[in-house]
Amino acid sequence: MPIELKSLSQSSLQDYNDCPRRFELRYFQHLAYPAIETEPALENEKHQREGEYFHRLVQQYFIGLPEEQIAKLANTENLKRWWDHFINNKGLTELKKLPTLRTEITLSAPLGPFRLVAKYDLIASDGGKFHIYDWKTYRKRPKSEFLAARWQTRVYRALLVQAGAFLNNGKPIQPEQVEMTYWFSDFPNDPAKFPYQADQFKRDWDALLRIADEIQSASDYPKTEDTNRCLYCPYRSYCNRGVRAGDALDAELETEAEEMFNINFEQIGEIEF
Repeated sequence: MPIELKSLSQSSLQDYNDCPRRFELRYFQHLAYPAIETEPALENEKHQREGEYFHRLVQQYFIGLPEEQIAKLANTENLKRWWDHFINNKGLTELKKLPTLRTEITLSAPLGPFRLVAKYDLIASDGGKFHIYDWKTYRKRPKSEFLAARWQTRVYRALLVQAGAFLNNGKPIQPEQVEMTYWFSDFPNDPAKFPYQADQFKRDWDALLRIADEIQSASDYPKTEDTNRCLYCPYRSYCNRGVRAGDALDAELETEAEEMFNINFEQIGEIEF
């Protein structure tokens, strides 16, 4: 195992789950992306940029910037629609009244030879329940069963339990206190909610430990047998798996860009050793 791989995230774990070869090319060999991920490429790139910008607008709202000022920054058709959906959703705007709001917060905890790292869009708490919110600008509303099986859902809830005591006056957060919500900017009245239980946490953390050990000890990283995944993979030309990119509407459910963490681990107080 290359020594420079020090951390794992939901994105890298999902890559390993979907295709170990993709994981190797992206995180070990750090290869450039030679192939277009989706078609039409320019439209998809614009949508991704707008999605990133929408996240910034929501962050600015929760740190206290005036709504009117933020609204002026929603200067595309998509951004204006998403912002209108957000600001008119009373369940979301009421979150500002909760005593604990942490936006764009990073948590980290040891995971075997690695550190497991996650960056949360929002963690809100009244001291009893801890609500994880993740903003999605998908053009299709994915099935909740699909989201339940994704590593993001499993990692974000488990890591909050494992490393979130500093948000709870130093007391461990119990799995039953945690709920994760995906809010879809184009489907504002149909969020996906995932409560948590102790048996789920044990299952998830045991699975994370197993996969971390597997990554550390692996001697080779085989290609996925599901060639449909290759349609959305920017490395498919390395594997002679075709040149045609997948449809953008389907691809955004299968691929999400890896969050690039520039982390000084000594400065993250929530890391547990």
